[in-house]
Amino acid sequence: MNKRQLLKTGFLCALLLSNWGLHAQEFPPKKTATMVVGFAAGGAADTAARIIAKKLGENLNVSVVIDNRAGAGGNIAHQYAAQGPSDGSVILFGSVGPLTIAPHMMKVPYDPVKDLSPITMGVNFPNVLVVNADTGIKNFADFIAYAKKYPGKLDFASTGPGSASHLAGELLNDMAKIDTVHVPYKGGAPAMQDLLGGRVAAYYSTLSTSLPYIENGKLIPIASTGLQRLSALPKVPTIAESGYPGFSATNWYAFVASSKVPAAVLDRWNVELVKVLKSPDVVTQLNAHGLTPLPGSREELGKYIEKESATWGRIIRDRKITAE
Repeated sequence: MNKRQLLKTGFLCALLLSNWGLHAQEFPPKKTATMVVGFAAGGAADTAARIIAKKLGENLNVSVVIDNRAGAGGNIAHQYAAQGPSDGSVILFGSVGPLTIAPHMMKVPYDPVKDLSPITMGVNFPNVLVVNADTGIKNFADFIAYAKKYPGKLDFASTGPGSASHLAGELLNDMAKIDTVHVPYKGGAPAMQDLLGGRVAAYYSTLSTSLPYIENGKLIPIASTGLQRLSALPKVPTIAESGYPGFSATNWYAFVASSKVPAAVLDRWNVELVKVLKSPDVVTQLNAHGLTPLPGSREELGKYIEKESATWGRIIRDRKITAE
């Protein structure tokens, strides 16, 4: 190799090292990173996001700002993230509804597959099927038996059409071949109020909402909607183990970002978020709120979103579920 070739090779190596250093310094892309949440402050999504963001900021030595963009069931936040910057400075704490349910029920201003790229699963938490103690239903077998004996007589509340609490009931209708009637409410508070008042028989509720009433005997927990039993209710079986293998209807939140963000940056976010989600102190804090962290690879999240979308898409079509 002559002198000229050596100089050329040295220049290229220096350029590559310079570019590598520049990209290394660009993560996080800015001194302030933004974590978008599609729901108002105080809820499960916001609580989990703040726990994760705090640890993430400490690890990266940056400020991670929570941007609550509530509205349209989380669709507003997902549209915002899909149109976000390409430098990776904005990540979204996405959720099951906007990512796998809403696109099958209505026209949304984003494509969850084309416009958003997976980073890692965040947290997961099942609902618990509770009934008013005055119904006379004592367990899940009673619930199924009553529903089969009196089709269309047993009703269940939800937080709205297409919500996790709604689709859990529709999935059970489909798998158990029963006809329980959906009664939609504008949120968990009015749904719980009518359940306690006996105006509706059942509700696929979050544990945090129903636990006080379970403890005082006003509600009876008869099954949970995840694949594992709830640690707070170890004697309450899952629907899956009660005769309907594979039944799973959970709430989950996952990290995604605009598809314009380079894969290398998304990979770095995955590494840092997985590290946070595996931190013992973060796990303890999330568990205290009934949330189970489930960090994984970008590929795993992509496949999970695809699977959930197929499941809920079929249920929505077969049960003729609409947004209204």
